[in-house]
Amino acid sequence: MAQYFEVHPKTPQQRLIKQVVEILGEGGVIAYPTDSSYALGCRMGEKAALDRIREIRRLEDGHNFTLACKDLKDIGTYAQMENYAYRLLKSHTPGPYTFILRATREVPRRLQHPKRKTIGIRVPDQPVSRALLEALGEPLMSVTLQLPGDELPLNDPEEIRERLGKQIDAVVDGGPAGGGASTVVDLTGEAAEVVREGVGDTRVFQSA
Repeated sequence: MAQYFEVHPKTPQQRLIKQVVEILGEGGVIAYPTDSSYALGCRMGEKAALDRIREIRRLEDGHNFTLACKDLKDIGTYAQMENYAYRLLKSHTPGPYTFILRATREVPRRLQHPKRKTIGIRVPDQPVSRALLEALGEPLMSVTLQLPGDELPLNDPEEIRERLGKQIDAVVDGGPAGGGASTVVDLTGEAAEVVREGVGDTRVFQSA
C-alpha cells in the first residue's frame, strides 16, 4: 500500500519531503501536487518505474513525457531553445504550462517522443512540488494523473490513495491542486503553438 504524506501546502516539512525523495531514489512512483493537477512522477533513469506509469495511464509509445524542473537553468540542460522560446520560458515559468522542446542528449531516449525527439518541460509554481525538485536535485519525470476513462485529472489525494494505493509507492497530500491539466505549448517551430488548452492562459501565446 502506498505511503501517505500530509505535507503543508505552503511550507512543506523538509522531513517529509526527504522521505518522499528517498522513495524516489529507490525507484518509486509517487503522486504529487502541481499548480495544475496532481501528477505521477519518478526519477528519469528508472525504467521500471516509467513502465509502471505507462501501465497505470495506458500510454501509447508516442506520448510526450514531461520533465518537471526547478528552474530555467535546469531546462537548458535537457532541452534546446530558440531565442524566442527562451524569452517565453523566462516570462511564463514557473506556471501551469508544459512546453514541448527538442530534447538534448541528457534526456534518455525512452522519455523522448520516438519520432520528433522532443520532451515536455515545465516548472510548476507550487511549493510542494518545488520542494521535492529542490531536494531531489534533478528533474522529475512526470505525467498528469488522469486515469483511463476519466474526463479530468485527479485532484483529491484521498481518492488517489483509494484508487491507486496498490499501484504506486507514495501519495503526497499537498492540498487541492489547480483543477485541470496544464496548458501545452509547442516551441519546436518558428512560433509558439498551443496544442492543449488547460489551466494556463493561452492568450499570452497568440502573438508569440
